[in-house]
Amino acid sequence: MNNLLQGFSMVAQPDVLLTILFASIYGLIVGALPGLSATMATALLVPVTFYMSPIAAVSAIIAASAMAIFSGDIPGCLLRIPGTPASAAYTDEAFAMTRNGQPELALGICLWFSAIGGIVGTISLIAMAPLLAEMAFQFSTYEYFWLALLGLMCATIVARSSPIKAIAAMFLGLLITCVGNENPGGVPRFTFGITELMGGLEIIPVLVGVFAVSEVMRSYTARDVPVLPPRKFGSILAGQWALTKSHPKQQVRGNIVGIIIGVLPGAGADMAAWVSYAMSKRFSKTPEKFGTGHPEGLIEAGSSNNASLASGWVPSLLFGIPGDTITAIAIGVLYMKGLNPGPMLFTEKASSMYALYIVFILSNIIMIPLGIMMIRSARYVLYVPRSFIMPIIVLLCAVGSFATGNNLALVFTVATFGLVGFFLDRNGYPVAALVLGAVMGTMVEQNFVTSLIKSDGTLMPFFSRPVSMVLAVMTIAAVLWPLAVWVRKWRPAAGKPA
Repeated sequence: MNNLLQGFSMVAQPDVLLTILFASIYGLIVGALPGLSATMATALLVPVTFYMSPIAAVSAIIAASAMAIFSGDIPGCLLRIPGTPASAAYTDEAFAMTRNGQPELALGICLWFSAIGGIVGTISLIAMAPLLAEMAFQFSTYEYFWLALLGLMCATIVARSSPIKAIAAMFLGLLITCVGNENPGGVPRFTFGITELMGGLEIIPVLVGVFAVSEVMRSYTARDVPVLPPRKFGSILAGQWALTKSHPKQQVRGNIVGIIIGVLPGAGADMAAWVSYAMSKRFSKTPEKFGTGHPEGLIEAGSSNNASLASGWVPSLLFGIPGDTITAIAIGVLYMKGLNPGPMLFTEKASSMYALYIVFILSNIIMIPLGIMMIRSARYVLYVPRSFIMPIIVLLCAVGSFATGNNLALVFTVATFGLVGFFLDRNGYPVAALVLGAVMGTMVEQNFVTSLIKSDGTLMPFFSRPVSMVLAVMTIAAVLWPLAVWVRKWRPAAGKPA
């Protein structure tokens, strides 16, 4: 109790409270801009933390990342352009609700369930940190390979079009991860002698290109792009409590998946959102409604991505192992401020840990009023003709991609994948499957090759380890399920008389 009271007194300092407020506003703005991810938002804060107290510095990272993950949903809902990679999993669903005249409902779902997911993830961090960390250490490269491969199988689940087209788009995404020499062999692949391709293709410019630039191209080629008539936005949170009561399974399942995936090093909110959205569709009683503005997928994915954000701090605080890129940055800040990660941090500086818990909860609570203000400010985008908005979007895409690596070649990457995304979408290939392949591909390859090296080329450890065997069965079932459905549909048709 004494440590808890000391934690409250640390957070109640004026500099810490002001830091949380300004970092939250900053995270909301950066997350809503296409091309500027939550990782970039936290990375840009690091130089500022040099001049802050330890608790204020870590509070800035926590608040900015939580807000950026949520606000990435705003351009996805309003313009079909995800602000962050974690929002890409359900951008089409959210934008469909906007087309149906329900933008405030879609944004309210994203806001409400992101805040709840963040609080639940924080509670898991408080209550189950040692248990979750122990579970994470049961995962070796064999388990990570199956987990990443299972994530890839989500491409056939989330796709509204043909599974064959979804798999083709996913393989194109995997091909993107093969470019460069950032591979287990260190051998340049598909660089064609171009120096700028030696480091591979950054995921952020690819994401911005296939979603944002291709959306700009679609808006200029479409003749019937509707402009919503000006109207007053209804209550952002209207109906959210009813959805909370009517969809408890989706919320709980999203929280659990987010907590489990978040605690695994290298996974993060992106994978949590994809897996949760795919699970929501798989277990839904009305999967045919997905992609038409159905709230189930938004609820589950929104609950998952922010829950994973908090649980991702478990391996970071206990062992100094980053759960994702955001916590990798946070570990550097912790060391810089003398809060060295490890078990001793929970005993010798227990009051500081309680302070961080309080900051997590406080950040997710103030996300609701600040998020409502951000949504009400952004809603005017709906009433402006797209011919005015799209040039600004292109400018933001160019600036954001250039800021990713201070390299002009990244701007050309955005333009190239804008064309790729445009032609894929026009021919019925799901762009989301391409992004999924690009996000998961490196993880699949590196863990597969590393596992083969460890096992001296034999595949037995992929199936003999208990956790690995369970994940293998789940992955194989996900591969065979579409085939079984197709055979079941084909056999009655084949049995009918001509």
